[in-house]
Amino acid sequence: MFTGIVEELGSVTEISPAADSSRLTVRGQLVTSDAQPGASIAVNGVCLTVTRLDGADFTVDVMAETLRRSTLGSLRAGDPVNLERAMRADGRFGGHVVQGHVDGTATLLEREPGDRWEVVRLSLPGALAAYVVEKGSVTLDGVSLTVAAVDDESLIVSLIPETLARTTLGARAVGEQVNVEVDVLAKYVERLLAARFEATGAPQ
Repeated sequence: MFTGIVEELGSVTEISPAADSSRLTVRGQLVTSDAQPGASIAVNGVCLTVTRLDGADFTVDVMAETLRRSTLGSLRAGDPVNLERAMRADGRFGGHVVQGHVDGTATLLEREPGDRWEVVRLSLPGALAAYVVEKGSVTLDGVSLTVAAVDDESLIVSLIPETLARTTLGARAVGEQVNVEVDVLAKYVERLLAARFEATGAPQ
C-alpha cells in the first residue's frame, strides 16, 4: 500500500520490451536505499515488484494488463518518473489509501497558471466518473490529490508549488496522459451495495 506522497523523481535508464510485457530499469537513489528484491515500488502510481538491484538502479517486470491500463508502455529511456516506496506500518499517513493498481488513464486538457500554483483539468473516462467526487481523493501518476471539481467528463485539481517542483505533473503538457487510480473505498462501497441489492431483490 502507498500514500500518494512521491518520495523522489527518478528516471528510466533502460527498457527491454517483449511480446506482451516489458522490463524497466529505473534509477532512484532514495527508493533503492533500503530496497531488496521482492520489494514494492510505485512507478508513476503503478505498484511494481523489484526483481534486481544494481546500486541506485532497480529493475521491474511490467505485464500486459499493466501496459494496457497505464502509461508505462509509452515510457522512454531518460523519462522522469514519480517514485514511492510501499508504506511502512509505523509511518505517517500523509496522503490517502493508494494501492498502486491503476484504473486507467486521463488526458491533460488544460493548465491554468496561478501565482505559484496551477489549476489543471483532465479528461475523466466515463467508467471512472462515478468514483470521483468533489473534495474527494484521486491519484494521478502516483500523486495523491484533492478533487477541486468534477463532472461526467472531466476533473479539476490544483497543484501546489511542491507538487509542481517534485513530480512529473509539473512538466506534463496539454494532450499528455497520466495514470489514474480512483479511491478504492468508493469501489468497495459500490460492490457491497450491489451485493445487498442482489440478495434482497431491490432495484439497482
